[in-house]
Amino acid sequence: MNPSSREFFEQLYGTHPDPWQFRTSSYERSRYSEMLSVLGRERYVSTFEPGCANGEFTALIAPRCDRLMAMDISAIAVAEARRRCAAYPHVVIMQGDLKRSIAEGPFDLIIFSELGYYFEREDLAVICGHLSRRLAPGGELVAVHWLGNSADHRLHGDVVHEILRGNLGLKHQTESRYPEFRIDSWTTNAP
Repeated sequence: MNPSSREFFEQLYGTHPDPWQFRTSSYERSRYSEMLSVLGRERYVSTFEPGCANGEFTALIAPRCDRLMAMDISAIAVAEARRRCAAYPHVVIMQGDLKRSIAEGPFDLIIFSELGYYFEREDLAVICGHLSRRLAPGGELVAVHWLGNSADHRLHGDVVHEILRGNLGLKHQTESRYPEFRIDSWTTNAP
């Protein structure tokens, strides 16, 4: 089964509602903490989080956003994310495939986390252009990817970030490497 297909993720979430232990893993909690620490602002008007999975990080970032749109390819993950974020009326979670549809912006924050390695290089380069065009002036894009290897991944996390750096057309702000993951951020020019 294609590891970037909706069917792959439906089967994965159908077997276990938290397949990567987003709720309980110390790795995930550490990653979330570092992601929040690199954000350039305390509050965002409009945020987009593609690949939101079961909504664990969505629920953590929600208090810092006036409006948050999250998306996942899996209907099962979307249903779980909606349950997880039910206390936040300003959070909208939709099902969608990033190769086929991207939420309309503008967004002053896009979180691109643990997602890029499921795409082919060419598809990821095209997605970069779409994401860049959705950022508001002064907006931020934060990318976070695991640096391990998986049979399900088409690209290594470092390769994902190289493709982002070469195709976003944004100003690279920060790069932080940790033993298991990396975080990079980019910004558009301020208005």
